[in-house]
Amino acid sequence: MNEHEKDTVFLRQCILYDDSLERRQLDEQITRAQRDERCVRRAVWLMSLLTALSAAGLAFGAVLQENFPYGKPRFVINLLCEIGLASLISLLAFVCLFLVYRKELNRLRKECRRLATKLLESRLGQPRALPLPGVVKAQEFIAEHSKAIVSVSEMVTLPRGLRSH
Repeated sequence: MNEHEKDTVFLRQCILYDDSLERRQLDEQITRAQRDERCVRRAVWLMSLLTALSAAGLAFGAVLQENFPYGKPRFVINLLCEIGLASLISLLAFVCLFLVYRKELNRLRKECRRLATKLLESRLGQPRALPLPGVVKAQEFIAEHSKAIVSVSEMVTLPRGLRSH
């Protein structure tokens, strides 16, 4: 299972707590998009296999057949060329279709995130504003820096014998 599939499963689990029509429609659309994408992915693999097999057949004929393009089994060579070209064109079309389905699934996942956020806000309220991690570190650095300046200034003001070692 890749990251896209894990993310989709998690988001679908999150929105199961909502019992609205929007959630049911979104879940059906995600199921349909995943099924279509899986089907097209299988077609891409099949066309890749057919292209590779036809190329291997042509290579086999070129290596082992004497007088290759003009030999007796011209029908087989023509058939392999036609299968290879058709599968290559189909492969290109299926890859484009796969990208369209992936884009649609990404849009549905974004919609799922929006619905999950809306559900969490309705159940838990608005999130508290947390400072950014870089801002917290800068504030801690300033606080540590000011403590160091204070301790240095205390050392300067205290007589030498009264300073702690």
